Amino acid sequence: MSLPGLIYPDWPAPANVKALCTSRCGGVSQGVFASLNLGTHVGDELAAVRQNRLLLTEHAGLPVEPAWLNQVHGTDVLVLDDWQGGVMDADASVTKAAGKVCVVMTADCLPVLFCDNKGQQVAAAHAGWRGLCDGVIEQTLKLFQNPHDVMVWLGPAIGPAAFEVGAEVRAAFMAHNAGANRAFVPTGQGKYLADIYLLARQRLIAAGVTQIYGGNYCTVSQSQQFFSYRRDGQTGRMASLIWLL
Repeated sequence: MSLPGLIYPDWPAPANVKALCTSRCGGVSQGVFASLNLGTHVGDELAAVRQNRLLLTEHAGLPVEPAWLNQVHGTDVLVLDDWQGGVMDADASVTKAAGKVCVVMTADCLPVLFCDNKGQQVAAAHAGWRGLCDGVIEQTLKLFQNPHDVMVWLGPAIGPAAFEVGAEVRAAFMAHNAGANRAFVPTGQGKYLADIYLLARQRLIAAGVTQIYGGNYCTVSQSQQFFSYRRDGQTGRMASLIWLL
């Protein structure tokens, strides 16, 4: 048995690197959380979320339950090699140990999966606009020996035709890099359409990463496939996971 709707990164990762992203399909949650909601913090019945997480672990080929994080739109990275359990405040996790599953949850924010070319280290980061702007990608890459040996997959996030933001968001990115202007299209009255995929690629390239894949979904417009906070308000969460065999 396997879960429906799982997305597997299209990237040339080493054979011992396993990664996937869930969709909203295949779980037991009801109503606005239908059906594979994996977030315990969104108002869903906790028994349903626990069942969904069990379905994920059992039927998506995971070696253990993922190391769930309490995501706070920050830049802290949890190193799983010495992690003994418990939910930590962090927006990314990294490991060199086989059998530990890095995971982030999203419903419009950008999930970023990392691995090195030798299959010796993996990481997952939650990059909402604030975390992305503040450097969650760079903080994660600091824990790799050489960014030039890292490949990255950008998972399902809000698309560039749906992500309207205020001038303050554009200003925050441009304060870091004037070239971020290319990721913002004005819509009038001080609003812009932002391309979070392009913003992430800019940050990755600046940090030395040249192997960048993914970035071709829109959680808002693909309503049958993905949860979207921007579209629905109260909704579930997908998970993006990566681990070493």
